[in-house]
Amino acid sequence: MIAQSNLAWRHKKAMFFRCFCIGVTAFAVFILGLLIYQVSVLGLPWLDAQFLSSFPSRFPEKAGIKSALLGTLWLVSMTAAIAIPVGVLASVYLEEYARPTRLTEFININIANLAGVPSIVYGMLGLAIFVRFFQLERSLLSGALTMSLLILPVIIIAAKEAIRAVPGSLRQAAFAVGATRWQVIRAHVLPSALPGILTGVILAISRAIGETAPLIMIGALTYVAFVPEGPMDEFTALPIQIFNWTSRPQEEFHELASAGIVVLLLVLLMMNALAVYIRYRGTRAK
Repeated sequence: MIAQSNLAWRHKKAMFFRCFCIGVTAFAVFILGLLIYQVSVLGLPWLDAQFLSSFPSRFPEKAGIKSALLGTLWLVSMTAAIAIPVGVLASVYLEEYARPTRLTEFININIANLAGVPSIVYGMLGLAIFVRFFQLERSLLSGALTMSLLILPVIIIAAKEAIRAVPGSLRQAAFAVGATRWQVIRAHVLPSALPGILTGVILAISRAIGETAPLIMIGALTYVAFVPEGPMDEFTALPIQIFNWTSRPQEEFHELASAGIVVLLLVLLMMNALAVYIRYRGTRAK
């Protein structure tokens, strides 16, 4: 009887915890949906071809996000080109080549810690190293290198977990037929770990595309009336432009900021959809 009573009480606690988790999740989704609805209602009337093809202006009816949108695409593309190869190769070395020493353990612990560092710290680091020490000034390259530092820990951790999840029997079978370690990694480990690696890349790029604090620290411009043409050009980005509009007292600029948020969400969704499609193709190819 006592055992049955305890079992019934544990089932009640489990049901209560399950309902609590569902309620918290529903509440979070409701708040998110409410925010998206409010932003859409305010921003969609301003979202037209003129808004996408015009530069920022002091006059709300003439303002647009052309420079910020193209600056964001430049910044995210350069960040991905820097961070993804470095992050994946670092994870391959740590999982497949590095021996389990105290130094390796120290590196792994610090990578995990860096994933939780506030983004403003990376902005200060980028300002000190890339902008001032290497004298890259307020260029796209400075911004891309700073954002790469920001998302590298996320990519490395996700790629390490994906590589670690590949069965050891797959490696042993390849070694048994005479394959070298690099051949095993290139032909078997990385293709098997590709879905997990791309999941980490999606999360990392999603974080980078919406960050504002590091870009403010390295001096990204709030008003740009030109389109960047190279990595050493000055730039702005959608989060910076949205921040600039929300800081103004006029209600029209707040509505323009809502339109900018809608565009930022659409860019994020399209990039994530592309990454998911690549992950799906990689999974089907296996």
